[in-house]
Amino acid sequence: MAIETIGVIGAGQMGNGIAHVMAAADYNVLMTDISQEALDKAMSTIQGNLSRQVARGKISEEAMQNALSRITTTLKLSDLGSADLVIEAATERESVKQAIFEDLQPHLKPETILTSNTSSISITRLASRTDRPEKFMGFHFMNPVPVMQLVELIRGIATDEATYKACHEVVARIGKTASSAEDFPAFIVNRILMPMINEAVYTLYEGVGNVKSIDEALKLGANHPMGPLELADFIGLDTCLAIMNVLHDGLADTKYRPCPLLTKYVEAGWLGRKTQRGFYDYRGETPVPTR
Repeated sequence: MAIETIGVIGAGQMGNGIAHVMAAADYNVLMTDISQEALDKAMSTIQGNLSRQVARGKISEEAMQNALSRITTTLKLSDLGSADLVIEAATERESVKQAIFEDLQPHLKPETILTSNTSSISITRLASRTDRPEKFMGFHFMNPVPVMQLVELIRGIATDEATYKACHEVVARIGKTASSAEDFPAFIVNRILMPMINEAVYTLYEGVGNVKSIDEALKLGANHPMGPLELADFIGLDTCLAIMNVLHDGLADTKYRPCPLLTKYVEAGWLGRKTQRGFYDYRGETPVPTR
């Protein structure tokens, strides 16, 4: 099936990034959210990011205007029924994702492919709640979407080859690289990355080092572009905790036990950059470690 129209569910950090790269690759994009404010903010973010690409000489002004003209926003989930491919990028809660697919299902074309941008939830389980498990798979972008070059493609147990190939072609058209992952908790990237971040939090919790020394050690000692605690703040501590819980519950191994300090920060509402406080305090001119 030729994919020309892509539905994006969710206009947050991931959703607007997905809409951006799809429109820039000449796909028609339908983006929906439950809030008009979120949709307006998303369009403003996309325009700002495209403008930066123009300023850096990466794209032309004409390409920017063309991409923006290809994005349509709507508050009605049912409008995405005409899409050839739907990418769900809503909150990382399984019950929310299931409810979205259930509401969308009656409006879909028989051939529409459904995908989820989930970073950790079982694709097989999400697919089983739909009427098309063979046309369902994981389509996991990295954050920030316009910059990061990888997309994890995750097949559920029922995903057919045609669906996989169609999604693989989309990844190639947007100029990114596809990495195929099996449907096990947190897939490849987060299966490796999140335990590293969790271990960094344990290192802080046990007093082995403070925030600054832990981040500097990994940046300078392992050549990481960002320290693990700084990266956790960028991702969102609630997201990190949710993925660790998926790993712990799904694999039943104590090595995936979330650090109590990570849980405590989330309980305090200190979720990182998006709330202005996490392992760093972002309310001033420069970030200040909170421990």
